[in-house]
Amino acid sequence: MKRSRLNLFKMTSMTISLLGILLLVGGVILGIFIVGNGIMGKVTSNVDTGSAYDQQAALKSEYSTLSTQFRTVKAQVYKSGNKKAKSDFVSAEAQLVSAQQAISDVDSALATNQPQSVTNDRLNAATTQLQNAKTGLDKVRGEL
Repeated sequence: MKRSRLNLFKMTSMTISLLGILLLVGGVILGIFIVGNGIMGKVTSNVDTGSAYDQQAALKSEYSTLSTQFRTVKAQVYKSGNKKAKSDFVSAEAQLVSAQQAISDVDSALATNQPQSVTNDRLNAATTQLQNAKTGLDKVRGEL
């Protein structure tokens, strides 16, 4: 009887030890998986954000160039006395202000780490506004 109890005790303790080792190994593997996913998510997010920063810099550069062109054309429009050109210039200048606001929205999205979809939407809106301002400026130039 004592031998069967001793064998039962040995078998139970071995089983508990094996289960403990299996749980420990499983926990380590799960921890490595979670940490690995976290690191990969941050790397992917940083890559996407990097391209958004590049697009933002391009938009700012394009805005600066367009703003300079507007200042040059403004003097020509007001010297010409053409009322239609003045009206169209004011409209185009409003588009330029909207483009500046859209670029500020992109800055805000990047500064607050908004989701990539929000940042992309704001980048697209800024690009559209800049294109509208360019179109308006070209129209005014055609009227001069």
